[in-house]
Amino acid sequence: MKLKIAVLSGDGIGPEIMKQGVAVMDAIAEKYGHEVEYTEAICGAHAIDLVGDPFPEETFNICKEADAVLFAAVGDPKYDNDPTSKVRPEQGLLAMRKGLGLYANIRPVQTFKCLLHKSPLKTELVEGADFVCIRELTGGMYFGEKYQDNDKAYDTNYYTRPEIERILKVGFDYARRRHHHLTVVDKANILASSRLWRQIAKEMEPSFPDVKVDYMFVDNASMRMIAEPTFFDVIVTENTFGDILTDEGSCISGSMGLLPSASTGEGTPLFEPVHGSWPQAAGQNIANPLAQILSVAMMLEHFGLKEEGQLVRQAVDASLDANVRTPEIQVEGGVHYGTKEVGEWIVNWIRKQ
Repeated sequence: MKLKIAVLSGDGIGPEIMKQGVAVMDAIAEKYGHEVEYTEAICGAHAIDLVGDPFPEETFNICKEADAVLFAAVGDPKYDNDPTSKVRPEQGLLAMRKGLGLYANIRPVQTFKCLLHKSPLKTELVEGADFVCIRELTGGMYFGEKYQDNDKAYDTNYYTRPEIERILKVGFDYARRRHHHLTVVDKANILASSRLWRQIAKEMEPSFPDVKVDYMFVDNASMRMIAEPTFFDVIVTENTFGDILTDEGSCISGSMGLLPSASTGEGTPLFEPVHGSWPQAAGQNIANPLAQILSVAMMLEHFGLKEEGQLVRQAVDASLDANVRTPEIQVEGGVHYGTKEVGEWIVNWIRKQ
């Protein structure tokens, strides 16, 4: 297979973890005879510094012409700490999602047996947890009408029926491919937008008789995710709730550095780790590259290359079992491995299979 990949390393630790993701992709391409063409493009704070735009037109065109986007992270403290800044790195991420029509964010949450002790939750709670969060990505408060002055501000949580129907269908379809259990998360007791979500979900429910559907307010869902994560199979929710819940899900696996994601929709699909740019760690060779590498696995699987994706997952499991880990998930007294060393170990493991 021939693939054109747009590579957006972004800010902070992005370039370091991206190198390892690309190296793993190259190892898979070499092993299975695939041809991969990469085109690098700027985004985030790096792009603002260079051209004043976090998602410049040239980057957008590169993404549109690619088969997939492999993305790392954006963000920089100089913008985070300035609430008056008119241009922010994260605006580039929102513009990319909107421009490419990426309305469905798929974030798997799973546990690794050798890392159960790294979760802040009790082992008996998280063991066996394996679910998928599907977050609507191009609507809601993040994209609704906004206003701010010195005395008041508002963000409009705006949704239309077509937007809700298409993301709910993604949720139902994922539930059918997994364990036939879908949880719709909203705040229908308070928010009008959530009541529309629930109304449409109930209208669609009879079309999926093989899927058990339950409805949960977001505050209850956030508690249930911590108290009983094994309850969930597929969660579907709106943009803001999904953003918060998926970060909460990282507590289950023990590290955000283990969680990949995919964003799909009308245009070029995008694959990225769920964590941020961690600028404080940039250049220190301590960032965990596994989420970036697992994002490569999700990308391969998206194109029907299931064997290739599975081999990447096996390589990641093998590295964890061998205690080849970056500091935040290393066992006490274990050998120190950096970002580069973990990536190289995984690449060598793939080549030996």
